[in-house]
Amino acid sequence: MIIRRMQRIREAVVLILLTICSKAANSKAHWWRPETGEAWGYCLSWRLAVEANNIRAWRTVPTECLRHVETYMIGGQYERDVTLIVDNIWNYVDTITLSNDGFDAWILDVDDTCISNLFYYRGKRYGCEPFDPLGFKAWALSGESPAIPDVLRLFNKLVETGFKVFLVTGRDEQTLGQATIENLENQGYFGYQRLILRSGAYKGLSAITYKSAIRKQLVGEGYRIWGNVGDQWSDLQGECAGNRTFKLPNPMYFIP
Repeated sequence: MIIRRMQRIREAVVLILLTICSKAANSKAHWWRPETGEAWGYCLSWRLAVEANNIRAWRTVPTECLRHVETYMIGGQYERDVTLIVDNIWNYVDTITLSNDGFDAWILDVDDTCISNLFYYRGKRYGCEPFDPLGFKAWALSGESPAIPDVLRLFNKLVETGFKVFLVTGRDEQTLGQATIENLENQGYFGYQRLILRSGAYKGLSAITYKSAIRKQLVGEGYRIWGNVGDQWSDLQGECAGNRTFKLPNPMYFIP
């Protein structure tokens, strides 16, 4: 009799423990990693929503996601994601038959597409601090942005294949034009058709409006835009976006 009671008590205790564990597994607490003290699962979901453009007009990375974004950007996953995207672009390029008129075009964004601002944003806690226009201008003028290796590999492939590659950036033409040209050249970007920076005529326009106008102008010149690559959705939205668009990951900032 005593043995049976003890067995029932043990069974009841096990059942209670299993119930508690099951509830914990389905609660938000399950996603917290004690080694970081951050809601890792929430931040993973936040980053996915950002990349899918379900979260828009966000100003800064949530403070609790600092370590998550840092780990993503410097821990190897960012590079793997970019490699996968570029490999798929490469496969798409191989399916295209170019004409002989020289008007087959491709568009690449510059910042965090061709060249990386990761070193700058590391000092801004990977986007947890508000954007600093003067600080970024000083960084851009230094010309120290390194090439993103897989995008440089893609760029060379496009040029060698015969595409006219246009580099389109929201950087100010008057203040950052020469520094941007030198930075790109120092990182191995040679042979592009044209670097287009934001001139005074486009000052104050949103990125979508500005880049749409540039693409519309290129189409008006007779160019066929086969592909368009950028790290912001505003690089890829609007008029004349191209036959295919490709979004590179960037959880550090949002440009409308």
